[in-house]
Amino acid sequence: MSDSQQPTVIITGASSGVGLYAAKSLAERGWHVVMACRNLPKTENVAKEVGIPESSRTIMQLDLASLESVRQFVQDFRATGRQLNALVCNAAVYFPLLKEPMRSKEGYELSVATNHLGHFLLCNLMLEDLKNSTAADKRLVILGTVTANPKELGGKIPIPAPPDLGNLAGFEAGFKAPMSMIDGKKFKSGKAYKDSKLCNMLTMRELHRRYSDSTDITFNALYPGCVAETALFRNHYGLFRKLFPLFQKNITGGYVSEELAGDRVAQVVAEPEFKKSGVYWSWGNRQKEGRQAFDQEVSDEAMDANKAVRMWELSEKLVGLA
Repeated sequence: MSDSQQPTVIITGASSGVGLYAAKSLAERGWHVVMACRNLPKTENVAKEVGIPESSRTIMQLDLASLESVRQFVQDFRATGRQLNALVCNAAVYFPLLKEPMRSKEGYELSVATNHLGHFLLCNLMLEDLKNSTAADKRLVILGTVTANPKELGGKIPIPAPPDLGNLAGFEAGFKAPMSMIDGKKFKSGKAYKDSKLCNMLTMRELHRRYSDSTDITFNALYPGCVAETALFRNHYGLFRKLFPLFQKNITGGYVSEELAGDRVAQVVAEPEFKKSGVYWSWGNRQKEGRQAFDQEVSDEAMDANKAVRMWELSEKLVGLA
């Protein structure tokens, strides 16, 4: 297949875990994968290790915690001359043990800056590339998490607190010190992660509401199952990293490998049955042989259309789009 015939997908955070194996699975399906990552030498090494051919990949610099880096990435991608078929917002950071917030280059709490604001800017800028592409099938896919959805079993655990954006007081106040939470309350690192992923879901739903009818782009999200052995947990206790996979394998039955989760991402990007906008695809909390994906119900807050609009408007200001 020539370069001009290869469909192109951008995957953020493709240097490890789900993103890496999604890149591998899509390359095996004939796609050209733009691996958008912070650490280029590491990405080069792991791409070789898992067998992604050089002809099927382009590795490009992207640090989602820097809005300047996001804008530069968009310019760098456009300079390649490639048409865009799909964007996968996969990258995420999680700092469960922090007592005080870390900050992005712009001064925003780091997990919300990376997981939500960086991706929010990227989605908005790359909408133009998707709109301008002549591809017949164009998709924007965002990775969700069970922990941000209290409608699911795995999201009912209120530790440290359930996701809750409140009235977005932290965003309203500019989200810089002393503000570190979207709801304007006291910093809780685990909740900051959940809130950022709730924003991901609101972003997907608002993209769908705003653009699915006027464009031919499919906007959706997915939870591929509990990927218990992933670099997302690199900042957690060593004992947690050892026991959590065993718990998911032997107690909950929710465990999925990075390879399987990556292949599920590839399915949502490439397979015809997933060409349905506004859907949060899931394979459930308990993995069963031959289970098919289904349209997962999301939380009441993720379905709140008014909150989605306000979150969107405030996020536009924070990333410099408004």
